Amino acid sequence: METVRFLMIGVGGMGREHVRRLLQVPEAEIVALADPSAAAIEQVTERFPELKNVAVYTDYREAISQANADAAIIVSPHSMHFEQGMACLDGGLHVLMEKPFVDGSENAERIIAHAEIVNKHLAVAYQRHLMGPYIYIRELIQSGELGKINYICAYQAQSWLKGTTGSWRQNPALSCGGQLNDSGSHLLDVVLWVTGLEPANVSAFIDNRGSQVDIDSAVTVRFREGAIATFNVVGSASISWHEDVSIHGDLGTVLYRNNKIFVAKEGQRELVEVSEELPATSDPNRDFVDLILGRVNEAAAPSSCGLRIARLTEAAWKSAANGGQVIHL
Repeated sequence: METVRFLMIGVGGMGREHVRRLLQVPEAEIVALADPSAAAIEQVTERFPELKNVAVYTDYREAISQANADAAIIVSPHSMHFEQGMACLDGGLHVLMEKPFVDGSENAERIIAHAEIVNKHLAVAYQRHLMGPYIYIRELIQSGELGKINYICAYQAQSWLKGTTGSWRQNPALSCGGQLNDSGSHLLDVVLWVTGLEPANVSAFIDNRGSQVDIDSAVTVRFREGAIATFNVVGSASISWHEDVSIHGDLGTVLYRNNKIFVAKEGQRELVEVSEELPATSDPNRDFVDLILGRVNEAAAPSSCGLRIARLTEAAWKSAANGGQVIHL
């Protein structure tokens, strides 16, 4: 195989971002678009004129059977991911799934097992695994320069409540959860990925701020290795975006501040901004093409990442529903 033929399932806002990325990959070809919204199809073909002659389907099942694709990218409302993903796998397609993977850990386990049975790749579009600053932090921790990780403070603020008002993202039947399950999913995932730590206990307080879904979440995690983490996911913020991650080891500290990195290694009392060249940044679409073509052995964010975040998120919701009760994973 020299070219990977893609079916796009869902071409709304984030779907168009996946289209943009794929069109920059020489070995990728978009052969079909599946979306029940005529407006979404019109918007994506207007933005990307090269797609005007691509096959269009309102039913993703017809697209799977007729498009002659090798792989699918699923960017539909969250509650649809499992059914669509299983159908794609049964149709012989590799699947790249937008976060937060599928609805719940039980479905995550089921689709992961099914992908193994049909021998198809299944990955999650957690793009932070391919961002230079976070790759640098992961490598720094893996090198042992920070020593044993003791404490993590992760913070994300976004005008999510206001920005998603009236959309499917605040409809629990479609979104399967709120900010913690949406943008917050990236924050949970990247901390687990860069540190390699395994959650043991979770406690959380959550406020829906009048919405049907979670908006502001304060989540505390004790890891099996002994570290403690606090996750602060603020969906009611007035600002468009801010993300901080602070990681403290017994030998050093690293801070991520909106793409800037500050480090204090052993013996240093003051933080120093990292000025060296960071690892190259890529994206999940380029990575998935490389995976299918056999250039890499594993996706940057394999499906197991989606499963562990589903388990952690479910534990946080359960804890908050029970007054902050500690939930054991």
